[in-house]
Amino acid sequence: MRTTSDKLRQDALGATRHPATTDRARSETLRTRKSLGWRSGILYLLLALTGIFAEVVVRGKVYVADDATATASRIAEHVTLMRAGIVSDIVQAALFVFLGLALRALFQTVSRSAASAILAFTSVGAGLILLNLVFQWGALLVATKSSYATAFGADGRHSLALLLMDLHHYGYTLGGVFFGLWLLPVGYIGYRFGLLPRVLSVLLVIACFVWILDTLVAFAFPDADSLVTAVISAPTIIAEFWLIGYLLSVGVRTPDPTNADPEGPMRPADTVSSGSAQ
Repeated sequence: MRTTSDKLRQDALGATRHPATTDRARSETLRTRKSLGWRSGILYLLLALTGIFAEVVVRGKVYVADDATATASRIAEHVTLMRAGIVSDIVQAALFVFLGLALRALFQTVSRSAASAILAFTSVGAGLILLNLVFQWGALLVATKSSYATAFGADGRHSLALLLMDLHHYGYTLGGVFFGLWLLPVGYIGYRFGLLPRVLSVLLVIACFVWILDTLVAFAFPDADSLVTAVISAPTIIAEFWLIGYLLSVGVRTPDPTNADPEGPMRPADTVSSGSAQ
C-alpha cells in the first residue's frame, strides 16, 4: 500500500517524465499536503483540548499543593471527574503519537531525519503521559478505598494521596522536556524549507527551549512566582495555537525550491519545477 509521502514523490516523478501532466501533478501534490496539514491541525487541536481538560479542569480542581486533607477530600468528592481526567490523558497520549505520524508523513519528503525526530519525541512524550497516570490512579485509589484508611489512618491516607499527586505533578513537569522537543524539528523544517511562516517557525524553536526552561525553573526554583512562569510560558502558548490555526486554515506552503534536500532524492517541488522548465 502506498503511503501519502510515496504518493507525493510519485506524483512529482510523473510530472518530470511527462511534462504535460505537470499542472495536474502539482495540483495533486498541493491537495495532498493541504489534506495532511488539515489532519495534523485537527489532531493537534484535539490534543490541546484533552490536555487542557486533564491538567486545568481536572487536576486544577482536585490537586491542592501542600494540603493533604483538601487534596484527598476533593479527590473523594470528584471521583467521576478524576476518572474522566485519566481517560482524557490516555486519549491525549494516543493523539500525540498520531500527530507525530501525521507530521512525519507531511514533512518526510523534505527532511526524513527531522520528520523522524518529530515522531520519536512525540512518542516519548506520550509514554511519559501514560506512565505518570499511574500516580494519579494511585491517588484515586488511596483517597476512595477504606482499606487504605484502615492501614494508614485518616491522616496517613491523606498524606499518601497528596504524595502521589505530587509525584504526578512533577513527573508531568519533567515530561515538558519532550512536550517541547518535538517543536524544534517542526520549526527547523518550517524555516529551512519555507513550509511555515518564518516568524512562526522561529517562535516554535523558541517554544521548544521555553518548555525546557519551564521544567528547569520548576525544579531549580520551586517557589518561583506564578507570574514568572506565566511570562515564560507565553511564547509557547502563542506558537502552538498559531501552528494549530495555520495547519487548519492553510496546511503548509510549497517547499522552497532553492533549498536542496541533503538527505536523499529530489523533493516533489523540485521535480515539479524541473518538469515545468523542460
